[in-house]
Amino acid sequence: MIEMEIKDNSFLRQFETKIDGHLAKIEYSSQERKIFLTKLVIPEEISKEGFKEAFIKEVLHHIQEQNQRVVPTSPHIAGFLRKNRQYKEMLPVGIRI
Repeated sequence: MIEMEIKDNSFLRQFETKIDGHLAKIEYSSQERKIFLTKLVIPEEISKEGFKEAFIKEVLHHIQEQNQRVVPTSPHIAGFLRKNRQYKEMLPVGIRI
């Protein structure tokens, strides 16, 4: 299991974590209790096996604690949600992936 601390950098509108001095981030925009996850950026130096999935899970848990809905506009995040149906309840009504 990869230990990471997720920071919500609201000024830059991104969730971020530092691993071995490298910054991984998920950019977002928010609107009316919904967060649009727009871009996933993971440097090659930290693209360890399972890191991307663990990072997305941690961000989703953070969003879930804020009681907000998720709209995945990034293909990587949409693909993750397609594979992990347990997060389906986080999607707004009418959104299917």
